[in-house]
Amino acid sequence: MNVSSDKTQEKMENSSETCNKKDELIEACETNLKTREYYQEKYQKLNEEEIKLHDDDGNPLFFNGVEVSKLSKSQLKKYRRMLKFEAVKKDKRAKERLKTKKRKHEAKLNNLDLGPTRKQLKRSRMANSSCKTSVVLDLSFDGLMIPKDLGKVIKQVLRVYTENRRSSTPMQLHITSFEGKAKAEMEKHNGYQHWDLNFHQTSYLDIFPREKLIYLTSESENIITTLEEDKVYIIGGLVDHNSHKGICYKKALEQGIQHGQLPIGEYFHMKHRKVFTINQVFEILLRVIEGKSFKEAFESTLPKRINIQPNKVDNEVHTNDGDAIEESESDNDDATS
Repeated sequence: MNVSSDKTQEKMENSSETCNKKDELIEACETNLKTREYYQEKYQKLNEEEIKLHDDDGNPLFFNGVEVSKLSKSQLKKYRRMLKFEAVKKDKRAKERLKTKKRKHEAKLNNLDLGPTRKQLKRSRMANSSCKTSVVLDLSFDGLMIPKDLGKVIKQVLRVYTENRRSSTPMQLHITSFEGKAKAEMEKHNGYQHWDLNFHQTSYLDIFPREKLIYLTSESENIITTLEEDKVYIIGGLVDHNSHKGICYKKALEQGIQHGQLPIGEYFHMKHRKVFTINQVFEILLRVIEGKSFKEAFESTLPKRINIQPNKVDNEVHTNDGDAIEESESDNDDATS
């Protein structure tokens, strides 16, 4: 009798527990349903109250995070220029593609070389190059430049990398003092970490023997007539609009390292200081490494707008083409010669 009573009580308890679990499960489901309904309602409201980013014509209502109605005159000019560019961008890109296709077709018909292919570029790396001459881009001057000029320096560095990458005999290229503002500016260009280029946070003095270093500067009295394979040629990374004249020459003297200038004065007469952009100096060095003379390298690299006249001795053989336009100072690099 007692056994039967105990079993009945046990069944009632189990049934009660099952009911409680069912109630908990139902309550949990109702809670989840309410939560889902809450977020659905909230998401719907967000969609309804979403900030309008474009007007009825599809033009953006904000420019660089500022409402168009609150833009200054200079910002408004940039905004209008941006709208104009966006309006013609697709058409411009289509024309560029057609032009490229036409150029490739004409080159194929006339057996012209359009430069290295992607496969050739992948094989043409510094480690495989027959050239072991090193060039350093010294970026230790970032504190002397406004952001705009620092941006110009980095753009010139990109051109240097492009020239070296496309060369059949790339030079051993290094960037030193790569930190602070200069590094922050470079980080705007995604993927630079994978470039075939040596980045160093430290100074060139911590990387190369002091006796192998030669700083290129237009103030030096030493004329470089040949490039030596075991030397390291330093190009100062500075766009200064002539406000820091001679700074690279002074730096070389203070550090007790060699200095020199490219021999442009041996072949040409210039009416202004022998100061060129970072990429111009590098390209001259690269052309010489590839087999050209310094004179040929100057002629093929320097733009016609630079006012260079052949020296009297040289002029007996070669005549000038008459294109003499003063070089713009916007990209001048006081660290080069």
